[in-house]
Amino acid sequence: MRPSTLALVLAPIAAAGCVSISATHHAAHSGAPPDGRIEVAFPEPMRTHTLASMRDHLLALQEIQRALAEGAHDRAADLAERRLGMTSLAAHGAHDVAKFMPEGMQAAGTAMHRSASRFAVEAANAGATGDTRKALAALADVTAQCVACHAAYRMK
Repeated sequence: MRPSTLALVLAPIAAAGCVSISATHHAAHSGAPPDGRIEVAFPEPMRTHTLASMRDHLLALQEIQRALAEGAHDRAADLAERRLGMTSLAAHGAHDVAKFMPEGMQAAGTAMHRSASRFAVEAANAGATGDTRKALAALADVTAQCVACHAAYRMK
């Protein structure tokens, strides 16, 4: 991730006082103060659409992991690019949804889609070389974007 993108994603987390996701998770169970993430208001049709897209992203990640476990690197690469990568933006209506996102949330989303496209390349390479280390590291970069965004923002 480029330093400027990282700063955009991490600044709201720091401003909200989020020490760690683990601490936030445990605090939620102990009756601690309310959630410190930035609330983002979406009009109802966009809210429903965005939540469905995020659930599809999670399903795609599960299907990618399954494909990798089965040694189906090309299938993992195809799933990543088609469902999460830069070529998936039109299918998810990203242009319409981005209008309602703060700059840091947009940056995290773009970084996730770019990371998914990079993973697709590494997964295809793993199919040729048999070495999955770079593909797995690239997949970790994809999920890191999800974690950063969900730690900083929540939908109203």
